[in-house]
Amino acid sequence: MTDTPAFYQIWVYLSTTPLLWLTVTLAAFSIGDLVSLGCRRHPLANPVVISAGLLIALLAFTGTPYPTFFEGAQFVHFLLGPATVALAVPLWRNRARVRANLVPMCAALAAGSVTAIGSACGIAWLFGAPGEVIASLAAKSTTAPIAMALTETIGGLPALAAVLVIFTGVLGSIIVTPLMNAMRIRDFAARGFAVGVASHGIGTARAFQVSQEAGTFAGIALGLNGALTSVLVLVINLFL
Repeated sequence: MTDTPAFYQIWVYLSTTPLLWLTVTLAAFSIGDLVSLGCRRHPLANPVVISAGLLIALLAFTGTPYPTFFEGAQFVHFLLGPATVALAVPLWRNRARVRANLVPMCAALAAGSVTAIGSACGIAWLFGAPGEVIASLAAKSTTAPIAMALTETIGGLPALAAVLVIFTGVLGSIIVTPLMNAMRIRDFAARGFAVGVASHGIGTARAFQVSQEAGTFAGIALGLNGALTSVLVLVINLFL
């Protein structure tokens, strides 16, 4: 007989199975979504934050290294690419309304994208942050696949960029509703577009919880901001 607890033996066996971490990731998000629903979709009860916290606690408790976790959960990461491309669907479906509001949307997109890049990188530079950290901040308001690829191209740290993207999205999803209410902005298309530019996918998910219209325009803004930010960051990088 062995003195090793049966639970530990089972865990050691399961932890070597890649599907375990994919299942755990999906289960953690399901729990987070249920908690968010139980809290009536309160901005602070963000399912992404809850699920991430559960996963971090589990990895720390079991001593599982991140590469082992990612080996199983990388299918979810892979789906970020197709999900980003699929953002063209709401843009096409709402092309008539986009065409009618093209000038204000372009102005808002340009202002939001330039502000997101300039404010983050400028503040980091003033505080004496290293160049690779500043480069990692440049694409924080775009979706994770774009931010990580862009950051690697300009000499930043993709892993840090991913963390900053998530932090930006979570912060935006929490403050967007009370901020828009305080500013008395009632147009859900405008509210959605603003959060899509500033807070990418996580903000877009929050917008869909508030209004279908807001979510649709957040998705449009997310895709357009990803494209514009990529161009701006690469052009700026050429002159620095």
